Amino acid sequence: MAGLKAVDPEEAIRRNVQLTGDQLKVGGHSYPLASFKRIIVTGFGKGTAPMAKALEEILGDRLTEGWIIVKYDHGMPLKKVRVMEAGHPIPDKSGLQATRFILDRLNECTAEDLVLCAFSGGGSALSPAPRAPLELSEKQQTTRLLLDCGATIFELNAIRKHLSVCKGGQLAKIAYPATLVSLFLSDVVGDALDAIASGPTVPDSSTFADCLQIVERYALSEKLPPSVLKLLSDGAQGLLEETPKAGDPVFQRVQNLIVGNNRSALLAAAQKAEQLGYNTLILSSFIQGEAREIAHFFAAVGKEIVASGHPVSQPACILAGGETTVTIRGGGKGGRNQELALAAALTIEGWPQITILSAGTDGSDGPTDAAGAFADGDTCQKALQKGINPQEYLLNNDSYNFFNQLEDLLITGPTRTNVMDVICLLVNEA
Repeated sequence: MAGLKAVDPEEAIRRNVQLTGDQLKVGGHSYPLASFKRIIVTGFGKGTAPMAKALEEILGDRLTEGWIIVKYDHGMPLKKVRVMEAGHPIPDKSGLQATRFILDRLNECTAEDLVLCAFSGGGSALSPAPRAPLELSEKQQTTRLLLDCGATIFELNAIRKHLSVCKGGQLAKIAYPATLVSLFLSDVVGDALDAIASGPTVPDSSTFADCLQIVERYALSEKLPPSVLKLLSDGAQGLLEETPKAGDPVFQRVQNLIVGNNRSALLAAAQKAEQLGYNTLILSSFIQGEAREIAHFFAAVGKEIVASGHPVSQPACILAGGETTVTIRGGGKGGRNQELALAAALTIEGWPQITILSAGTDGSDGPTDAAGAFADGDTCQKALQKGINPQEYLLNNDSYNFFNQLEDLLITGPTRTNVMDVICLLVNEA
């Protein structure tokens, strides 16, 4: 909870945005509000509603209007900002309609408008705007294929940008010549601005050619909708306009600022663990890779602490963050955090000193109502006593049903923030 509190979206905005008299100060920039006729709030993401709430309260009567898109059940009552809900992680018609609504209004912006954008994790799926002649169903199929094959968020977003009319800097192009201030709650490894919500107001570093390499890497050319493959091929041949790159004039009136990230959550969690008496180490906020392989690594670290007292002695708390992937091979139900916990349970079986929690800071792990799951050295034994074979559940990617039967799921409900995942390894004395 200490980690979540540190990345509360409202507080993240208040730390970085202040109104003093007529001057709106954002990071190192200052904006004289009297020079703008309209002040607008917009954006999309799982944590965007509380971000917009903070902006509403800071701006007060100076705010003209606003429109945001959030995941279902992630909204909240706002005074001037219209909240629209949509599907995630697979985009849906509600997201398409909401995105078109926002883009139509941003297209009317002039040089006398100030647009404050609030972007957070999930923004890519929540703002579908297919590039002609694509249909929403074709983007949905493409998203599912990329999620199921184990593509990284960077690879997924590179293709999303090039199949969209608003991602990869294109929203800045639509709103130009308005002044844009974009506030990002980072849900990507390394806090790459052009990857958060697919970088709607950020120069795009990826190309159509990169997208074709991703398609080839995961052998998707025979699985993708033909229209998607043709669009990417045409773009790579120079037949379609690329996404805006660094140096494009549309970015001259844009400020992009990260207001919260995974490392902030880890630092707060580490401080709390130390107060509880643990010898604490933050390993990394750059964790990536297959969930099962990352589980084996953390299990090995736990065993090393038990065996030698390295890298820290017991009682130990090892913290890490990032975003793993899962290559779907079975027909079960789960998410990357639950899969990591199940794989870890098998690896730490018989090591009672070790406990692992892997959870998504947004409170939603994959298409489930759980944030993640707990596993310890006794998890597999408890399961076998109930007639539950953990190996079979892992092979079927059915981690949710495994942990649900043991009552070891972490269910928080929507947290309305999103800074990737947190892995917590506890090693207590025997």
